[in-house]
Amino acid sequence: MSTITEPHTVPPASQDAGGRAGPRAFVTGYSISREKMLYGGLLLLTAIAYLWGLSKNGYANEYYAAAVQAGSTSWKAWFLGAFDSSSFITVDKTPASLWVMGLSGRIFGFGVWSMLIPQALMGVASVAFLYVSVRRWFSANAALLAGAILALTPVAVLMFRFNNPDALLILLLVAGAWAVTRAIDSERHAARWMALAGVLVGFGFLTKMLQAFLVLPAFGLAYLIAGKPALGKRLLHSLGALAALVVSAGWWIAIVELMPASARPYIGGSTTNSILELTLGYNGLGRLTGNETGSVGGGVGNPGWGGATGLQRLFGGEFASQIAWLLPTALLATIVLVVAAGRAGRTDKTRAFAVLWGGWLVVTGLVFSYMQGIIHSYYMIALAPAIGALIGAAAMVLWRRRAEWLPRAALAGGALLTAGWSFSLLQATPTWLPWLRWTILIAGVAAAGLVLILPELELRRTTVRRAGLFAATLLALTALAGPAAYSIQTISTAHAGALPSAGPASAGGRMGGGGGPMGAPPGQGGTGTTNGQGGTGTTNGQGAPGTTNGQGGTTGQGGTGTTGRGQAGAGGFLGGGGISGVSSELVTLLQQGAKGYTWAAAAVTANGAAPVQIAAEVPVMAIGGFNGTDAAPTLAQFQELVAQGKIHYLIGSGGGGFGGGRGGTSSEISTWVAENFQAQTVGSTTIYDLTTN
Repeated sequence: MSTITEPHTVPPASQDAGGRAGPRAFVTGYSISREKMLYGGLLLLTAIAYLWGLSKNGYANEYYAAAVQAGSTSWKAWFLGAFDSSSFITVDKTPASLWVMGLSGRIFGFGVWSMLIPQALMGVASVAFLYVSVRRWFSANAALLAGAILALTPVAVLMFRFNNPDALLILLLVAGAWAVTRAIDSERHAARWMALAGVLVGFGFLTKMLQAFLVLPAFGLAYLIAGKPALGKRLLHSLGALAALVVSAGWWIAIVELMPASARPYIGGSTTNSILELTLGYNGLGRLTGNETGSVGGGVGNPGWGGATGLQRLFGGEFASQIAWLLPTALLATIVLVVAAGRAGRTDKTRAFAVLWGGWLVVTGLVFSYMQGIIHSYYMIALAPAIGALIGAAAMVLWRRRAEWLPRAALAGGALLTAGWSFSLLQATPTWLPWLRWTILIAGVAAAGLVLILPELELRRTTVRRAGLFAATLLALTALAGPAAYSIQTISTAHAGALPSAGPASAGGRMGGGGGPMGAPPGQGGTGTTNGQGGTGTTNGQGAPGTTNGQGGTTGQGGTGTTGRGQAGAGGFLGGGGISGVSSELVTLLQQGAKGYTWAAAAVTANGAAPVQIAAEVPVMAIGGFNGTDAAPTLAQFQELVAQGKIHYLIGSGGGGFGGGRGGTSSEISTWVAENFQAQTVGSTTIYDLTTN
């Protein structure tokens, strides 16, 4: 293995009269290996890609951006993950990712760059951990390929430039896999490494709840099979890791659950103001069964969220272009690694690697394929590290044994599979870079042919080496060209809103038009748009534009595209006009009228309140939480807060979500305000002054 060499003494330029070295004689020199230069180059290019033009995404998902802003000014809001600095309601996730972005906002001041740069750096760190994990058991070239695959996966490029929790989740889980790798390698310190893995997954839970636990079967099984200590000790170490996980995941849950409800914000996304209910319900088992009380999904197996369940889900529709480029090849790579291990001993690392990363891929992929609750295409980033690791390792194993016919055939078959599948995916966007799919197909066929015939030819050693390098280059081109092209397009395009998606707008048929995974179901209304402009955005063909169930009036957000490319049928509660739709007149009014009030304003839904809160930099109460269905506040509670003079204005149509909720207390509050307070127009926004009636 090439490494940085040990320090050595540079011969002195001169010596004193006694032959002793002068003060400048001892200089420490280092030579940096080619391997580390390539590793550094991979990380540098990843950083450039993730940071390039990052500000074009603006505040990205303004729902989380508002919470980051709140956390940058209030420690209570920061710790509890509150949406507003006055801590009325939390976001519907655990707050670990908000902690990172909030601290950055406190240090550097809240803004687009201070919020998104930590996300990009998490992507670079994820690639770094994947590299060192693969490099530990395989070659530097295998690690480079694995890291490049992760770095260039379209959905990874999207999420590491966005402010959703997924960036931190992936970093923690990849670091956890690295810790398990170290545990398998160690006998003396295996318990410590497994405990570290448990802590990392535990904080993954504090990032995105139960999704973090999908890797646990793979982590646990890999160590139990391949760990060096005796079985009894391996079991104890696994229990210790589980205990570390429970502590690292549970301390915050315990604090929040034990706090009096009056001392903390309402738990957004729950129906009983309980973090445990949110964990096990809406963000837990409800995602599997589809029984998500208060969710935006709308029922078990709702095809509007991710399409029909089954093994085909990840290979078509809205998911394919995000993650499926190398998914078939990764499944083949898992088989290759298992076969390559053969009858090797229990601690064989090739088999352990297949169990660790193959288990990650298979378990997570099956859950995503069959879960009946809410699932979005950007969740697919969870598969990217495993795909990169498996293909990098398997490619190295096959390449080293390419003189044998079976490994050679497997390598050639993988090239043809990748080329053919990429060609199929690129056909979903026939007018976008039409030459690319043919280039990949030709490269894949040429690579397969070279791999098959080169060992059979009698050539000079230098010729064989050059031809092999050319074949390896074609293999890399076949694997990376399609995802790289989608990633470049993603970097060059602005993305914002609740449902971002990588690649060209027409990929996978996920954008525009009635029907399809992201469109309104056929015959149920919902006009598709293409550039985040216009569109009626209804979900049942009833009611005013911008509503989600035919109730209430225009929200000022309905039908507006949430990814910069339009989301047919998304409706008001999934985001919309954004901060650009908040007038300067409204900002001035709220800032001048904020003094003496706990909340400068209130708006129905967090997505209605978020752009106003970000623009005006004042706390805005999100009535009903994310989509207006949370029972917070009740009408009586809201009336009491108004009577106490704690809320100055209610935002109506135009700049936020009046009528944007889906019934419940938010509709009752809207009706009561409209009947008892005088409406006025500020800029293009209707507001109600709750201090006069």
